[in-house]
Amino acid sequence: MVDRKEDAKNRTALDILVAGAGYVGLAAAVSLKQARPSLAVAVVDAAPAGAWQKDGRASAIAAAACRMLDQLGVWAEIAPEAQAITEMIVTDSRASDPVRPVFLTFDGEVAPGEAFAHMVANRDLNGALRRRAEKLGIDIIEGVAVSAFDVNGAGITVHLVDGATLKAQLLVAADGVNSKLRDMAGIKTVKWEYGQSGIVCTVAHERPHNGRAEEHFLPAGPFATLPLKPDKDGTNRSSIVWVERSEDAEKLVDGDDLVFEHELEQRFGLKLGEIRVADRPRAWPLGLTLARAFVAPRIALAGDAAHGIHPIAGQGLNLGFKDVAALAEVVVEADRLGQDIGALDVLERYQQWRRFDTLQMGITTDVLNRLFSNDISPLRAVRDIGLGLVERMPRLKDFFIRQASGLSGDTPKLLKGEAI
Repeated sequence: MVDRKEDAKNRTALDILVAGAGYVGLAAAVSLKQARPSLAVAVVDAAPAGAWQKDGRASAIAAAACRMLDQLGVWAEIAPEAQAITEMIVTDSRASDPVRPVFLTFDGEVAPGEAFAHMVANRDLNGALRRRAEKLGIDIIEGVAVSAFDVNGAGITVHLVDGATLKAQLLVAADGVNSKLRDMAGIKTVKWEYGQSGIVCTVAHERPHNGRAEEHFLPAGPFATLPLKPDKDGTNRSSIVWVERSEDAEKLVDGDDLVFEHELEQRFGLKLGEIRVADRPRAWPLGLTLARAFVAPRIALAGDAAHGIHPIAGQGLNLGFKDVAALAEVVVEADRLGQDIGALDVLERYQQWRRFDTLQMGITTDVLNRLFSNDISPLRAVRDIGLGLVERMPRLKDFFIRQASGLSGDTPKLLKGEAI
């Protein structure tokens, strides 16, 4: 049997090389290969083989992204382990407040029987995309980073750190918010730090959540409780995204477990009975990173390589899936017309499609974070009045749900659940 990874290292000519074997990179490879089986597609990733299996986090997948994953042939595998978000509530208070009044509630459906989002374990999402990629004949090269590349007329030559060389028409950079390929391409970014970190962990609790998600706006940042599927022994679970000032987050994660659990209980409450931390909490610094360009000759940025935003609206991964759907549609249509899929004029169609939406979301999350992550009394009064007004306007609430589900605006075909 031929070793596919070894075969990929020795291959000298590809149509598309994707750098980054996260969900965005794998989804891009699968989208392109499924729509155009004649394209030679490979994925290269710097992380060692099997590293993705150690990711214990979960992600909120919007309805549009679920439709895309269904079209790509992976949602049927993921769905049994996915938890639908059936309701969402929003509060604005302090951690010490004895009562947290609910200012805003959302029904979790965008259509009868279709939740506006699902919570999916990262391992399940990545594993399903990997298996689909392998079935389509996509080579996945792991544990090898890109060291350099040269753009030469009709193609791009990519050099790997192990000495291998790959040639392609198009290089898709999906290598994360600290993208080395973005820097190699000379693409500048607009970037600033929030002085906040996001603490992520899984919490086991006594009573079922019934699919309800909660977002509590606290002075240091939002505290989100996101419902997960019960584990194999029936334990009720939720995923926590807890934003704190960076110095406080580091102390909480690195400090005594009893202190962490006490602070967690103050924010989580006991509405679901007794709680316990089910895995090791981890913290990530938060900031805003927006690429000044999404494309360069023979290169397209996707996912966090193009944009890293605050998690306050839970849209980071879903923006990446929008990138994938738009890029795949542009590239596939160009290939059908016999155009050069890596030519700058083709890639600029993708940039025009995605850049404004991304900028808009980046600004929105930045403003929301600045508006809600404080304890200024007059500002608190204004925002609470605003939340109350939205609660009383069903059409506006429906608009926000459509936005959160990814089904508004100029939506690519894959996000509508349509083939390219």
